[in-house]
Amino acid sequence: MSHRIIRSLYEQRLAAWAAARSLPVAWQNVPFTPPAGIYLRAFLLPADTDSLDLEGKHRLYTGVFQVSIVAPNGNGSGAAEQLAVDLDALYPNALRLTSGAFAVQIVSPCSQGPAIPGETHMMLPVSFRYRADATA
Repeated sequence: MSHRIIRSLYEQRLAAWAAARSLPVAWQNVPFTPPAGIYLRAFLLPADTDSLDLEGKHRLYTGVFQVSIVAPNGNGSGAAEQLAVDLDALYPNALRLTSGAFAVQIVSPCSQGPAIPGETHMMLPVSFRYRADATA
């Protein structure tokens, strides 16, 4: 399934960016011990796969890629909000990533969601929509 490829493309880009900033990332379904400081959580949220031709060979992959910025309480939200701005630059609208003949494109600007407070940390979600067209 091409959602695996899409996840890989977006996660590779995030991994390199986060490593350059010494930001730990919690990946989906991978063991992770949260640090005391700021860290990221990455999620691919695929929508239903569709087909837009009568022959049944076309596949339309859409969904949302979300990076949640998790920051400790008591330090304000400025650092998390700056990371949201940085993620917008990392994943600009219309960015096209490829793996062989397969391509996925960002089809919406990054959106910052409302901060979600927790007991020890607050979470600031940042997400964008993607689309990929392929033939079977």
